[in-house]
Amino acid sequence: MKPVRLPAAATLALPRWALYALGLLYILPGLIGRDPWKDDAASFGIMWTMAHGGIQDWLMPHIAGLPMPDEGPLAFWLGALCIKLFGWLVGDVLGARISTIGTFALGALSLWHTAFHLGRRSEAQPLRLAFGGQPEPDDYGRTLADTAVLIYLGCLGLLLHSHETLAVTLQGALLSWFLFRSVRYIEDATPRNAMLVGVALGLLTLTRGYAPSLALLAALYLCTRFLKLPPTLTLRRLGQAAGAALLITLVWAVPATLAHPYGLSPVAGWLAWNADQLSVPGWHAIKAFFRVGIWYFWPAWPFAAWAAWAWRRQHGLLHIIVPTCFVGVLTLVTLCDPVPESGDLLKLLPPMALMAAFGLPTMKRGAINAIDWFSVMVLTLLGGLVWVFWIAKLTGWPAQLAKNALKLVPGFKPEFGLVAFLVAAATTVGWIYLVHWRLSRQPSVLWRAVVLSSGGLILLWVLLMTLFLPDLNYGKSYASVAQQIAARLPADADCIDTNVGPAQRASFAYFGHLPFASVDGGKCSVLLLQDSVGKKAAAQNSAIQNSALLRGSAAVPFDGRDWTLLWEGRRPSDRDERFRLYRRAR
Repeated sequence: MKPVRLPAAATLALPRWALYALGLLYILPGLIGRDPWKDDAASFGIMWTMAHGGIQDWLMPHIAGLPMPDEGPLAFWLGALCIKLFGWLVGDVLGARISTIGTFALGALSLWHTAFHLGRRSEAQPLRLAFGGQPEPDDYGRTLADTAVLIYLGCLGLLLHSHETLAVTLQGALLSWFLFRSVRYIEDATPRNAMLVGVALGLLTLTRGYAPSLALLAALYLCTRFLKLPPTLTLRRLGQAAGAALLITLVWAVPATLAHPYGLSPVAGWLAWNADQLSVPGWHAIKAFFRVGIWYFWPAWPFAAWAAWAWRRQHGLLHIIVPTCFVGVLTLVTLCDPVPESGDLLKLLPPMALMAAFGLPTMKRGAINAIDWFSVMVLTLLGGLVWVFWIAKLTGWPAQLAKNALKLVPGFKPEFGLVAFLVAAATTVGWIYLVHWRLSRQPSVLWRAVVLSSGGLILLWVLLMTLFLPDLNYGKSYASVAQQIAARLPADADCIDTNVGPAQRASFAYFGHLPFASVDGGKCSVLLLQDSVGKKAAAQNSAIQNSALLRGSAAVPFDGRDWTLLWEGRRPSDRDERFRLYRRAR
């Protein structure tokens, strides 16, 4: 027997304007007015270099001369294209982030349509009630689609990366679209649907390599075996999909190989990076996955786990088999990564949110009410604390809170921003109204259990990205350091050799317009050294040599005798990182 019993009143669709408003409130804060931070400055640097460079820069991703053969070029192409189209109007940083808005929209809309198609299928429908009144298939599908998107927006992991110009962000959105194309293929295994599956795989390959694409193809084949689709036809169609994916990958691989930009082979470096992405799963990867995943996938994973339990006696159900297979295979791929990062978990969110949406209708009313009350109490308390700390940093009272609010940004002078205050205040009023609606009307709609979780998370994000955005820019941006270096740079400097990391190099090139050595450049008259306070000169020399070799030029010796110190500094909030500018002695 199906585990779902719902009246039609529980499937009232969330108003479209409300869903769109939540989406805009979610994605716009954190894009507007935010400097490139260390987390996403490197990827922005690749986009900025492409947008202001030539064909070689588009074929060979690099940051102002530092080759970046990892991942793939697609995410950087999109960002660079948006810079060229919109940078003159909104600036290069926000122009690149227009691609991030498109990426977010692709992921959310694809997830919505996937849940809608699965939710209106006959096997997913609730049990018919004795006296009628059960929801219509399309109404039930729309309700599940709204629920899936709300769960997706409520996940902490998506919040961390959806506002960054990263390849993993595009990968997560494309995977959501691949889920939709896979469902359409299983429903109708035509050559057109198979080719669209291949298009999604090819775009994923150009974004983050071929390992996830091969895993997704295997997951789709596994779904067809559970659903007992004709094996011969399946293999033929999936072969067509793989061929389409290969052709899309060759759109970049062939020109990059033939052109040999800057005398290097970007495809060879990309293939080497791909080969390093898989290893035998170890205890470290397993421990890291569960330690990070328990909050990264919240609140999707409890609902998804409950769905697996509630639907365990049902067999051959598309809406359970598809997300389960994809979650399982992608989890295995993540565990096989020798150096797991939190961004790699982003590809698990769409299938997990999809599965969670089908678990929510089977939960007891008491469990749903408990989730509501937890969201109201915790998120309201956190939102109130943000306001209290903001008032404290502006007024100096209470003194201890003011000290705590400013100790991470020494030297920062807070100022009142009218626009930021109005946006934060309006969002807070909206949250109060949402809580009042939930508590006063006691709605029976299915998505009531997750709208407070998503709305509360959006509230906190908006408050941080308005009331505390100047503080965060001051502490996380390299703009002030870049301007100091540019002011002390000799007027006759030909180029700068350096050992700074990708994020720092991108920030200095953008904010300070520093003339770093090109990919095929030679010896420079100026040296920018990055180190940690207290490190020995030998370690510093080794770092410079490693950086120079990565750049493709001769190693730059550093013993202090051949160089004259021009400047030394660091970010006010960073107690460890230090930069020093040298000029070669005449």
